[in-house]
Amino acid sequence: MTTTLVVDGANVVGSRPDGWWKDRAGAARRLHEQLLVGDTPQDVVVLVLEGAAKGGVRPGRDQHVRTVHAKGAGDETIVAEARAAAGRGERVTVVTADRMLQARVEGVGALAVGPSWLLDLIG
Repeated sequence: MTTTLVVDGANVVGSRPDGWWKDRAGAARRLHEQLLVGDTPQDVVVLVLEGAAKGGVRPGRDQHVRTVHAKGAGDETIVAEARAAAGRGERVTVVTADRMLQARVEGVGALAVGPSWLLDLIG
């Protein structure tokens, strides 16, 4: 069974007070790089970016990481990615601290975890 990790880029980046707000694109690029080399147990990683963060990583696939640019706020894109993966029979984990978004992705069959879970894995 394929396993998929969907990452709420804005939420994960925003969970660390490292000055990300001064350079959202740079923060997104750093997260993308960490996902490329990090040790995640999932087969596929989907990084969802919104707003200015989209300037840091082009959409598309790099190795096992696929970057998706949300048209507006990322929540709808995150739910759509989770729903599509679950619909293909994949085991889906979504990384976000947003409680409402967690409930929505759990409603489409995904497991929701907080940013610290991911950050512990990718260091």
